[in-house]
Amino acid sequence: MPNPLAYLMLAVWPVVTIALFRRLPVDRALILSLMLGYLFLPEPPAAFDLPLAPPLVKHNIPALTAFAFVLWKYGPQGLILPQSPMGKLLLITFVLSPVMTAMTNTDPVFFGQIGLPGLGIKDALALVVQQFLLVLPFLLARQYLADGGAQRYFLLALMVCGLIYSVPMLIEMRLSPQLNRWIYGYYQHLFGQSIRANGYRPVVFLYHGLWVAFFIFTSAVAALALWRLDARMHSFRTVAAALYLTLILVLSKSLGALIFAVGAIPMVVFFSRQMQIKVAILIGLLAIGYPVMKGTHLVPEERILAAVSQFDEERSYSLEFRFDNENVLLDRAYQKPVFGWGSWGRNQILDPVSGASLTVTDGRWIIVIGVYGWVGFLAEFGLLVLPLLLLWREAMATREDAISPFIAPLSLLLAINIFDMLPNATLTPLTWLLAGALTGYAETLRSARMRQGPAPGRTPGWQSIM
Repeated sequence: MPNPLAYLMLAVWPVVTIALFRRLPVDRALILSLMLGYLFLPEPPAAFDLPLAPPLVKHNIPALTAFAFVLWKYGPQGLILPQSPMGKLLLITFVLSPVMTAMTNTDPVFFGQIGLPGLGIKDALALVVQQFLLVLPFLLARQYLADGGAQRYFLLALMVCGLIYSVPMLIEMRLSPQLNRWIYGYYQHLFGQSIRANGYRPVVFLYHGLWVAFFIFTSAVAALALWRLDARMHSFRTVAAALYLTLILVLSKSLGALIFAVGAIPMVVFFSRQMQIKVAILIGLLAIGYPVMKGTHLVPEERILAAVSQFDEERSYSLEFRFDNENVLLDRAYQKPVFGWGSWGRNQILDPVSGASLTVTDGRWIIVIGVYGWVGFLAEFGLLVLPLLLLWREAMATREDAISPFIAPLSLLLAINIFDMLPNATLTPLTWLLAGALTGYAETLRSARMRQGPAPGRTPGWQSIM
């Protein structure tokens, strides 16, 4: 169980957040308060569990504090909703669809002798508040990170925080993942999953070693993007930092993040910004299409497993386990396809005697479809992919030199994060922060273009809905 220091850190973080906002520009304070909180605060079960509200944890305390502070200091800054009709629809659906989830799940569910309660008004309200807290970083970033300077600082913060985080990572590679236990009094996951290839996969203060590896992957890509795109960072030190972070990624023993790096690094170094955005859109759309392909049995699972087993048989077994659980959970989700099963683990399969869960939900997509149905899935993943489509529209309609070069690598990072939510539940405050920043910048470009008037020969067409 978490020790008093874990709760003290959560309680003190609002003070840290306010101090950052008082000393730094709002964009930098927002990035640092959420990024540092995500990296160094303790994971659940360290939480403040208030009645009739979702638990306050490291993933929502910094954003909630930032939202309250900027609302107090600056007041309402325009509409909280995105400008595009599609963005408004997705955001409203994301936040409010749990009401329909609760209304369609009022009856209890039984697995033999084990029963799970039906949902009521309190559950509906709690789920709506939970969704609002989850999307708060998106709303804040859309408002305060909508310019090229904020995007550059986002990449810089990723690089610097990655370099800092590599120190405790190296300690855990040598001594095993113990820092969270030593400092906060508990281990946040299953220790056996941190053992890889006669060594240890670092976890530090995040949920799992896969989360750590993915963050270091983003740090390495950010360093290379700054080296290529920022004249002030075009130096040997930046290249050395990128190479060092890539080495740390290799030592992290995460095949998925390493594959992402092999694919993303050449694109960041060699591709044009428009090409990077196009690739990002393709990756994002593939992520949305995967559940459909999975449900229609178009995913070549056997061929994928055979290919992975040639590289690493242990990872092949792990992937097969995920596929099997996805199939069982997807069959369960199809019993409540529109709005899902709701909370209390009703989307799981339970042992009828012991009540233990017989299924494991690894991927974010299967969690969302099981809990909130296809409506919730399309709202969440659509809200994350939408900024990529908005940026592509503006990139096609605006001169390339008029667009911030930093949106290209950030678009790739967002798309890869969305794709990583197929095997893993790596939706973090940084994911929402990045999606909100890109949405805000796309809206800024559109506003500037509308003031100048439409380009000759162009008609709004279908793009007007985005």
